Amino acid sequence: MFIYQITGGSKVCGVGATPSLVHCRINKHCCSLFATDRPKLAENYTEDTWLKLRDAVGAIQNSTSIKYNLEELYQAVENLCSYKVSPTLYKQLRQVCEDHVQAQIHQFREYPFFCTQHCQEKSLDNLSFLKRMNRCWQDHCRQTIMIRSIFLFLDRTYVLQNSLLPSIWDTGLELFRTHIVSDSAVQKRTVEGILEQIELERNGETVDRSLLRSLLGMLSDLQVYKDSFEERFLTETNRLYAAEGQRLMQERDVPEYLHHVSRRLEEENDRIVSYLDQSTQKPLISCVEKQLLGEHMTAILQKGLSTLLDENRVTELALLYQLFSKVKGGLPTLLQFWRDYIKSFGGEIVCTPEKDKDMVQELLDFKDKMDNVAQTCFARNESFINAMKEAFETFINKRPNKPAELIAKYVDSKLRAGNKEATEEELERILDKIMIIFRFIHGKDVFEAFYKKDLAKRLLVGKSASVDAEKSMLSKLKHECGAAFTSKLEGMFKDMELSKDIMIQFKQYMQNQSEPSNIELTVNILTMGYWPSYTPMEVHLPPEMVKLQEVFKLFYLGKHSGRKLQWQPTLGHAVLKAEFKEGKKELQVSLFQTLVLLMFNEGEEFSMEEIRTATGIEEGELRRTLQSLACGKARVLNKNPRGKDVEDGDRFNFNNDFKHKLFRIKINQIQMKETVEEQVSTTERVFQDRQYQIDAAVVRIMKMRKTLSHNLLVSELYNQLKFPVKPGDLKKRIESLIDRDYMERDKETPNQYHYVA
Repeated sequence: MFIYQITGGSKVCGVGATPSLVHCRINKHCCSLFATDRPKLAENYTEDTWLKLRDAVGAIQNSTSIKYNLEELYQAVENLCSYKVSPTLYKQLRQVCEDHVQAQIHQFREYPFFCTQHCQEKSLDNLSFLKRMNRCWQDHCRQTIMIRSIFLFLDRTYVLQNSLLPSIWDTGLELFRTHIVSDSAVQKRTVEGILEQIELERNGETVDRSLLRSLLGMLSDLQVYKDSFEERFLTETNRLYAAEGQRLMQERDVPEYLHHVSRRLEEENDRIVSYLDQSTQKPLISCVEKQLLGEHMTAILQKGLSTLLDENRVTELALLYQLFSKVKGGLPTLLQFWRDYIKSFGGEIVCTPEKDKDMVQELLDFKDKMDNVAQTCFARNESFINAMKEAFETFINKRPNKPAELIAKYVDSKLRAGNKEATEEELERILDKIMIIFRFIHGKDVFEAFYKKDLAKRLLVGKSASVDAEKSMLSKLKHECGAAFTSKLEGMFKDMELSKDIMIQFKQYMQNQSEPSNIELTVNILTMGYWPSYTPMEVHLPPEMVKLQEVFKLFYLGKHSGRKLQWQPTLGHAVLKAEFKEGKKELQVSLFQTLVLLMFNEGEEFSMEEIRTATGIEEGELRRTLQSLACGKARVLNKNPRGKDVEDGDRFNFNNDFKHKLFRIKINQIQMKETVEEQVSTTERVFQDRQYQIDAAVVRIMKMRKTLSHNLLVSELYNQLKFPVKPGDLKKRIESLIDRDYMERDKETPNQYHYVA
């Protein structure tokens, strides 16, 4: 705020003060003097001042020295604006700038463009064109900034007060856009030159990124970036990567292709950071992903997923997941192929009988491998984990019953004494993994039947590696399937503990007998409902054994009246003392082996028929027993003629020359190895139990509902039964129950059933 006070009450504006900024404390009369007494400009002041300003602008545009002081020029503009010359000044300045910019276009129109056969010459020519364009743009920007600094007062007063007028900077941009960049030939060549440089860079050559950044910044500042460049750029990018994707899918294997795609995406993101406008990022990256990934998703997975999974290429699988997650529909497609791979690979393990021996171990290894892929490569994606579980459940039940049987046997091999493969902690981990596979099985009753049979052998023959491990497995089964599933198994353990207590009492009882026996008898009392069914077999025991059995029977029934004891010779075993030339040995053998060996106390040589008559052992069992004694590793009997198999005419004698480094020798009990007949028998018992369960379920449902249609009854049965069953099997059981008068068909609607009370 400037106040100039003159004597006589008059007031004059000083240079640099506008009337609106002058504050005066004089009366209205004095104010009127202010307007009328304002100094007039010299006659040629406006014209002379403009010539001075025009010369300065010309010097700036031609990059020559300015004759006048910049402060003096600024003050001149301010003076002209103070005397209402702003509109004329603005128009004159615009015209001078426009004339200069129009003159610049000729250097680009006349710029040589030789379409030679040598692409390199053409490229160099385009590059020099771009450099000239950039130089012109940089000069224009620098000049506009300097011109604006001189005409700043005009820009901040007159232009600012007229909203329809562009600022001096915006005017400069508008003129450059209108007269240079909007020229079709110049724009085309500029854009083509930029695209050519980008293509060269994509092909691995080094380009001037600062030049590209400047030119693309120019297009962006001039607001023609999107229309003139981006559309063409995305079209070219689309074309380039479409062709590249097609070519490389043929030439390269999948891991190499995936790394190439990843590298391309990194390069394009780097271009956005270095010189492209930020608005291009989304459409550019989408274009690359679509052409290199989206168009080839199925081909990539068909060609390489199996190999990546087979070879456990964790890095490439993680990259595959990462890339597919960027593409629309990528993860659902990968999920389907992942599910199909698991079903196919797992189905081959389960459905190939030749692989039965290693099936369970292969399943465990496969599950570990797929878990690792889901965790480390697929970012623990819940959908992939669920798909894996579903796939395992599907393929493991493709072959009914066998996986359940083999899992039970695998557990048996791990829990059996002599398994030195694992420590207690490792064994616990193995059992946990087994339970994961076990969950997928539909026919858990098959597992239970075989597990129970193997558990019985481990408990009765003392082959269990660890009671803690056995109980841990039982606890896992109970947690998984409920108390009803393990009640019989728990009963088996209870029987073994009770038997120990009974034997302590029996030994005390025997000490009080007048005729002590030279045989030490140990008996396990088994509750029939808990243990597997064993075929009764009558054998001829030595009188001492028979007598001891009767003593025990008298002792036991005296304590537990009303119970019935049934001896099971197939489960018995003994320790015999034997004398050979080498010295005394102890033989740990089965009861059948015991009966055969005891015969050689009475004679030197026996035929197979004589042994069978004397012992009463069933022929098949006897052959296996003799084979174990005369054809195994510990041959305490000699067979004549020699051979691996026992034939009808074979004769046997005691091998007095038998030698062994151990004092106590365990002779392999071949009858403890499960035969095919036993496997079939166990499976048949499971099927028989299933029939009883179906019958019980049908009667239970009909008793509650009284009347029910066939479809509703079948649906209810599927909900209640815990094992897989075919509709045909259900129909047979329903027919059987109708025949036995548990239910009847409706006379008018055959598809309707009524419960018969």
